[in-house]
Amino acid sequence: MTIKVSLTLNGVAVSHEIEPRETLADVIRERCNLTATHLGCEHGACGACTVDVDGKATRACLYLAVQADGRNVTTLEGLADDPVTIVLKRHFHEGHALQCGFCTPGMLVMARDILARHTAPDAATIRKELSGQICRCTGYANIVAAIEAAGRAITTGT
Repeated sequence: MTIKVSLTLNGVAVSHEIEPRETLADVIRERCNLTATHLGCEHGACGACTVDVDGKATRACLYLAVQADGRNVTTLEGLADDPVTIVLKRHFHEGHALQCGFCTPGMLVMARDILARHTAPDAATIRKELSGQICRCTGYANIVAAIEAAGRAITTGT
């Protein structure tokens, strides 16, 4: 049995016939060929699959695609021209906040979500908010510093 799911993905209306058990991550990667949404643990613990669903950071590996029917979903690809994401990418690059890059797409989507909810957050707030994102390479110090710097830059307009 399949179900038709229609959603807006990165500003584009898409529809697919899917099996009810398929996750949003599966549909994004396998049916829509968008690969920034990474599958790490497939248990919602690592955050590599984080996407935005109707303005909220969401674990795409735990979110059934049928739940996304009629919703707006944004992946890192859809944030390419987003001003906040551009500032975050610059600070991640300049602050050496990435190494292997596997966690980076989910980390950037989550960082954008943090900055949407907290104006210029401090390191403690960022660490708390990132608690569901796993990076096995960096030790988080540079990631936290990059998000903090991006928040300051956005607040001051620099």
